[in-house]
Amino acid sequence: MGQLGKLRFDPEDFEVTQIVVHIQHLDSIFDGYRIVHISDIHLGQWLSPARLDGVVGIVDELKPDMVVITGDFVSFAVDQFVNDLSRGLRGLTPNDATLAVMGNHDHWLDVGKVRQSVEEAGVIELRNDVYTVGRENARLHFAGVDDVTVREDRLDQVLEKLPSDGPAILLAHEPDFADVSSVTGRFALQLSGHSHGGQIVLPIVGPPFRGSHAKKYPLGRYQVGSMVLYTNRGLGANTFWLRINCAPEITLVTLRSTK
Repeated sequence: MGQLGKLRFDPEDFEVTQIVVHIQHLDSIFDGYRIVHISDIHLGQWLSPARLDGVVGIVDELKPDMVVITGDFVSFAVDQFVNDLSRGLRGLTPNDATLAVMGNHDHWLDVGKVRQSVEEAGVIELRNDVYTVGRENARLHFAGVDDVTVREDRLDQVLEKLPSDGPAILLAHEPDFADVSSVTGRFALQLSGHSHGGQIVLPIVGPPFRGSHAKKYPLGRYQVGSMVLYTNRGLGANTFWLRINCAPEITLVTLRSTK
């Protein structure tokens, strides 16, 4: 593994951010539902296999009902990391499932190999698809669009598959997609990544470096119409391994009923 193998896990490198989202029409049986959101693993860069294993340990300690991963599993190489990716993600133990969408780097490299690795880990990819969690007679829907940057997103297909009853949460790699998804009025919450929070955050100014599809909503919580958007700062780094006032993030989202 060379130099990458020396990149050891230190839990102090990662920040666990806890947010509460009140969702209209959420059945009381889902009140307190726990979602752990991670994004932008970029395995093979700063996020080494040892660090991925450590992150998985933190996620499991949070006792999530659902784990969601919003894309960019890899950066510039696939073949030498797919086994570590699959093995690491296999350690996730949510009560219900681990769901994911692909990111632009996954597509730019070899999305077929990334998908196979993720599937072997037991992760369910929402490729313009919907996954429904049932509790007695209540339903909570998780939807996912494929990557926007490479124009594989098909929100129309998602809406066709999405039942008309029960609140819905959308996974989308690129946060600025919220301007599109919020208009539908169908999603209470969108979870995204892609931006890495800018990796450098300046006082007052915020992140000076904002990539495509992450210019408007680069990090944290936003209200976009009637929908809440949360942009995770990501776990890994791409191109440059520098973060200032922008620690790698694991987000614990607790859902609350408005009843």
